[in-house]
Amino acid sequence: MARRNKILVPEARNGLDQLKARVVQSQNPEDAKFEAAEEVGVPLKKGYNGQLTSEQAGRVGGRLGGSMVRELVKMAQENLSKRQ
Repeated sequence: MARRNKILVPEARNGLDQLKARVVQSQNPEDAKFEAAEEVGVPLKKGYNGQLTSEQAGRVGGRLGGSMVRELVKMAQENLSKRQ
């Protein structure tokens, strides 16, 4: 079954892109996935990447998604501790 991720708050797109760039220490959010792919040794290139296996694609997505979630949790914990 195809999974379609949709941002519930479209206005958050820019913030999510900036977070994505920050977790891979990239200057440009558009290049973040390529830098993450390079870090995990996946030959990702611009354009068509049909030669990639599911495992390779998962490494890139997992690297980005996992890091973004960790950073969001850290930010939430910091905000909660500031309130107390």
